[in-house]
Amino acid sequence: MKKSSFVEGTIIATLSIVIVKILGMLYVIPFYAMIGVKGAALYAYAYNIYVIFLDISSAGLPIAVSKVINEFNTLGKIDAKVRAYRIGKQLISFISIVVFILLFLFAETIATLILGDLQGGNTIGDVTFVIRCVSFAILVIPYLSVSKGYLQGHNIIKESSKSQLIEQVVRILFILAGSYITLNFLNLDLKSAVGIAVFGAFAGGLSATLYILAKICKHKKELDLEVLVEPDDVSNQEIFKKIVMYAVPFIIIDIAVSIYNFIDMVFILRTLSSLGFDAETAEFVTTSITTWGGKISMIVSSVAAGMSVSLIPNIVEAFTLKKWKTVNFKFNKALQIILVVCLPMVFGLCLLARPVWSIFYGESDLGSYVFSVFIFVALFFNLYTVTSSTLQSLNKFKAVYFSSLLGFFLNGLLDIPMMLLFHQFHLAPWIGACVATIMGYSSSIFLALFILKKDHGLSYGSVIHMLKKLLIPLGSMIAVVLLFRFLIPVNLANKWSCILNVSIISVVGASVYLFLSYRMGILSDVFGQEYLDKIIKKLTFGKIS
Repeated sequence: MKKSSFVEGTIIATLSIVIVKILGMLYVIPFYAMIGVKGAALYAYAYNIYVIFLDISSAGLPIAVSKVINEFNTLGKIDAKVRAYRIGKQLISFISIVVFILLFLFAETIATLILGDLQGGNTIGDVTFVIRCVSFAILVIPYLSVSKGYLQGHNIIKESSKSQLIEQVVRILFILAGSYITLNFLNLDLKSAVGIAVFGAFAGGLSATLYILAKICKHKKELDLEVLVEPDDVSNQEIFKKIVMYAVPFIIIDIAVSIYNFIDMVFILRTLSSLGFDAETAEFVTTSITTWGGKISMIVSSVAAGMSVSLIPNIVEAFTLKKWKTVNFKFNKALQIILVVCLPMVFGLCLLARPVWSIFYGESDLGSYVFSVFIFVALFFNLYTVTSSTLQSLNKFKAVYFSSLLGFFLNGLLDIPMMLLFHQFHLAPWIGACVATIMGYSSSIFLALFILKKDHGLSYGSVIHMLKKLLIPLGSMIAVVLLFRFLIPVNLANKWSCILNVSIISVVGASVYLFLSYRMGILSDVFGQEYLDKIIKKLTFGKIS
């Protein structure tokens, strides 16, 4: 299995995740049409709770294992590396079973916490049922993640990325086929259809697990899993402590992100209800922010996910060898890639929010309005992910705790006050919830940047310089998109009209942005001219080199 360089690994992982997220976006169109607004809200309740408990069961172990393995591999401690993988698998299996039991048993309590005394929408019994259906996925997904972490610790990104595609394809097929058969052939209720759909997470996870284990088994020798080596001086107890020590910060990061979403879900739902919004509108707005808007913005947030897969082992390797210039270079490179890729995507989706929302969920002025504001959260989430991952890679655990908890508490404290403030000024109250989340992420980002500069002398001059240059292609793209949005009519009630409108404007806007960015040297500075030439050669089938 081929190892990947930092930029190549980042691009492979990001492209894989982008494809996975695009598939995750596309299946929503027929699925949402089948289950409707009420079913979508029920799905969102189960999925958001599942993500939190998945974070608890994973306990940051996959990335921690990847980090420990890369560290031992860099130091040439092969025996310790292999034992770390085995200990990680045993630990994750035990935690997964315990968390599954807890989620299954306390599903009704959680459902009551979510809905409170809300009347007219989904019932506590419905939410309890779908939470129990999705809980089975916790038995396989964490184990899969640890196995992928072993490969990522060797900078082997491609096989891990393929397993993500398999997981997503199987999951989507299960969701669409299962819910369709349940509603149209078995004639069961909406609750049963959503329950079958969320169970698809288990089916997808199991398929990907079988694939990744088959690959590891095939390349045992290459991965040092059947090579006889001399025992080193690292004990199992030391390995266990190191895994746990590395995992705890990741737990906080993952759970903080999930709790951001959970807090928004509960606070928005309760606050809108108290402000006089009916149950259907409150559920629609809440799940648009916490789930369905997120389905579309996945393509933006996937950039940070792909970045972390490659960034963490590379930063750990440079940190282990005390190559601080390399650490600074790779961190700045990560920030530059996030900004170059995500800024045009965020502004483009904001400007095209109405036809984009109509493509996925049908015409809705309210839904597109919510999404046009919410999409900016994805940019700050990406920056938060990269800065936090770097702190963890450098063993700045206290900084991770403090910065993440600061953002979490700030979001929680400001959610309701900001919603009430916006409502007081006759503005949509849910904008206040998005602003509160952005302020929470921002506080974590700036604190992390300050600590990295103060403790390790990291500088961000190249990022600031690149950001200034980026204003020209970004501003030009926004102007072109606004012009074409005015010139090209769109029928929001017709999906094909929306798809054509979004496709034409996106291609024109992206072309302007990429052309100007290339001519100004921004793309070559960020990705490297050699790698750009390689991409251009592949895209033109070797005609341009």
